[in-house]
Amino acid sequence: MILVTVGTQDKSFKRLINEVDKLVKNKVIKDEVVIQTGYTEYNGSINHFAFTSQDELDELVKKCDILITHAGVGSIFKGLEYGKKVIAVPRLKKYHEHVNNHQLDISKNFEEAGYILVVNDMIDLGKTIKNIKKFVPKKLEIDNQELINTVEEFIDKI
Repeated sequence: MILVTVGTQDKSFKRLINEVDKLVKNKVIKDEVVIQTGYTEYNGSINHFAFTSQDELDELVKKCDILITHAGVGSIFKGLEYGKKVIAVPRLKKYHEHVNNHQLDISKNFEEAGYILVVNDMIDLGKTIKNIKKFVPKKLEIDNQELINTVEEFIDKI
């Protein structure tokens, strides 16, 4: 199962949801898909919900094989905590998905450290989903000082 989550940001992330919908319709994605839409309006046929409890979301993350998420630190960490293959799609200011482009830096740091794959251009999402089967992510260790340093460095920059 593929879980798509856009987090709780009060802005739409239709760019991601529309691309996932297109990939399902075109049978590029053949897995079951569940989408957490947040504030994004979606009327398609994929199983979806706007918000749920943290416990229910945790259960979905545990069940999924692939987590496609906005590039929020909490969502990325949740996927890594449960040992999931994570594809992060940063929300971008130019599409009015966030107030700035900090998610580009967050996702880049996680990808460079070997934890996740990043999709900055929606045209690459289908290919990344196909290639993630070969991707072996670095395991998250709760006391992993390298990851903690990466996040702290990023926070210091902003």
